[in-house]
Amino acid sequence: MASNFNDIVKQGYVRMRSRKLGIYRRCWLVFKKSSSKGPRRLEKYSDEKSANIKGSPKVTEMSNVKTVVRLPKDTKRQAVALTFNDNSARTFTCDSELDAEEWYKILSIECLGARLNNISLGEPDLLAAGVVCEQKERFNVYLIPCPTLDIYGECMMQITTDNIYLWDIHNTRTRLLTWPLSSLRRYGRDTTRFTFETGRLCDTGEGVFTFQTREGEEIYQRVHTATLSIAERHKHALREVENNVRLLNRSTEPEHFSCPPSTILPRSAFWHHIASSQLAAEVEHSNPLYCSDPAGGEADSVQASSLKRDRRSSAHFSAQ
Repeated sequence: MASNFNDIVKQGYVRMRSRKLGIYRRCWLVFKKSSSKGPRRLEKYSDEKSANIKGSPKVTEMSNVKTVVRLPKDTKRQAVALTFNDNSARTFTCDSELDAEEWYKILSIECLGARLNNISLGEPDLLAAGVVCEQKERFNVYLIPCPTLDIYGECMMQITTDNIYLWDIHNTRTRLLTWPLSSLRRYGRDTTRFTFETGRLCDTGEGVFTFQTREGEEIYQRVHTATLSIAERHKHALREVENNVRLLNRSTEPEHFSCPPSTILPRSAFWHHIASSQLAAEVEHSNPLYCSDPAGGEADSVQASSLKRDRRSSAHFSAQ
């Protein structure tokens, strides 16, 4: 967990080509990786001072980069060109050949995520095809400190069909926390945050966990889709139980009956909304051997009261 996470990958003075005039102007260029503050992007400032005081930069989002190339020296010396999926392009030159090569390597690895066979970085290749695909299924979030956890900071969130995972931002294969979706009591989002509340069935216990993110809506939709799927699996399991009970009542060989494993659902009012009244109707009409019968309690109380009356009558006649 990175509490002091720095999203700046590289920065420095370059000469950026103007899209309107076609001339190169000196500026301070900052390349930032994706984080809870925003997607992967280039920020252009007039100078380094403007960047330090958090001025208003011109931002170029880098999530749709198609190619990163070095221009030939006879075309433009020490230049790097970016091409985007909408066929737009950005070109900038550096003060030295070494600086241009470093910009080219970093942008190629961070934006394209491909193995560069012609570049030797002296480091193991961590961006294999499977790892890159897995990274696309994760969201950059910032876990706000809470009393029930001793960790906080920048991390990555992954939503699967059954769980919510938190991964370390630096070592992307280190899992930090796991919350089963069946342990959620409620969840919600706004423009800058995603929040959920958990019960006692998860490792962290009861608590409310809030994450700062720009992808709150997409995270919410992923979680909501997964919880709906759990509810559907639960309804399907109940239908199978009801069908098997009917077959059991008709069959003379009860040992052939097998009850499918039930799906654990969160204990919250939200799940009553998901499962709908149809789920409640299925539970009420199920066999009393496998679920509680609302009428069973009343029958037991009537039988118990009759038994008490019989005992009082017997005592009365014995006394006489």
